[in-house]
Amino acid sequence: MNVATTSHDAASGVKPVRIGMFGLGTVGGGVAKLLLSRRDIISREIGRPIELTKVVVRDLHRTREVEVPAELLSTDPDAILEDPTIDIVVEVMGGIRPAGEWLRRAIRAGKHIVTANKDLMATEGVELLRLAAEHGVDISYEASVGGGIPLIGVFRQDLVANEVQSVHAIINGTTNYILTRMAQDGADYLPALAEAQALGYAEADPTNDVEAIDATYKLAILASLAFRTHVPPPQIFREGITKLRAIDFRMARELGYVIKLVAIGRRHKGADGTADSIELRVHPTLLPKHVLLAGVNGVYNAVHVQGDLVGDVLLYGRGAGSGPTSSSVVSDIIDIAHNVNAGVSNRVPFRVTDNLPLLAIDDVQSRYYVHLWVADQPGVLAQIAQVFGDHGISIASCIQKETDAKAGTAELVIVTHGAREAGMRDALHQFETLSAVRDLGSVLRIETP
Repeated sequence: MNVATTSHDAASGVKPVRIGMFGLGTVGGGVAKLLLSRRDIISREIGRPIELTKVVVRDLHRTREVEVPAELLSTDPDAILEDPTIDIVVEVMGGIRPAGEWLRRAIRAGKHIVTANKDLMATEGVELLRLAAEHGVDISYEASVGGGIPLIGVFRQDLVANEVQSVHAIINGTTNYILTRMAQDGADYLPALAEAQALGYAEADPTNDVEAIDATYKLAILASLAFRTHVPPPQIFREGITKLRAIDFRMARELGYVIKLVAIGRRHKGADGTADSIELRVHPTLLPKHVLLAGVNGVYNAVHVQGDLVGDVLLYGRGAGSGPTSSSVVSDIIDIAHNVNAGVSNRVPFRVTDNLPLLAIDDVQSRYYVHLWVADQPGVLAQIAQVFGDHGISIASCIQKETDAKAGTAELVIVTHGAREAGMRDALHQFETLSAVRDLGSVLRIETP
């Protein structure tokens, strides 16, 4: 397909909006396909021709699903960065380096930015947004968090009148698929992971997903929007899903819960009524079956927001994949093109204004589910209750599930009232020293968004 400026474009005297793109992988290929196949539709939408001018890739000869004219491909970033005719730079290559340096150069050259790069926006996004404001250009990054779910615009515009009180999000499709399979099929973690890999939902190396690294980066971006503060991803508490067992899902179901990997952000008020801290954490969580997020299954994602004016809002959809993510990227391109037409930028500026401190994980309050095997003998329950009581933890319920006469053990499932994380950690450490505790199984936090 020839995407050079047509004679009609030249005759009309209307300057095209020219696009340079870094990356032509799964997402980049989807974006290129849309820009090429729907060029006329997009051009009519923005009121002027749109042109994919250059695509920078690592390997010119790699086989790709989308056919891009050879003359558009280059391995030289300067083919985009030094071209004064390119208006918008689309970055879908991922990673922090060299993407960050290239985008800074593009901004200083007066080019607008569209990116799907969650790692970069989570770590350096505030700096990039400030630099863009200084140079009068826009950065749009809708695809960096929810794929095809509209999130960034909702926080920057639709909810801006609200003080956001909390965010609870299922924002990793791979882990949500694995947990759904474990819940519905009774599978253990490794077989469920293998199925996700066979279907292409999980990478050969799934670490970023299953260890909650991906979700943590996305939470950092959401927190900057929801709470107007920047928290580097390494400071956010995270736990992955690799230690979950099939038995945990059976117990959760009996107790009226489901298990999800949930990214949690919460605003905490000081005694004088002002916001003094935020709580950020990502970990496997027991959710009551009746809450909205509990019904989000498979590769779908959802974000539940509580605002002081709007109340509860749920944003739901496919969180990853070429189609949904490409949709968000092209929507950002169209939005910026409208700004270019109007001669404006930073129409909805983003500012980090609050710089709220992060609540230490030891001070976080939560309810807990504790599953353990203990000696089947008199006085053991009293010992367990004593340890919890010594650390300020109140037991809401305690159920003895099974006994093993041969081993002389009993299975206990304990649900607590709200307690400090530090107190629970100390109690668990003490359990490890008790001869009556034979196996300390799973410990999961309980949330009710």
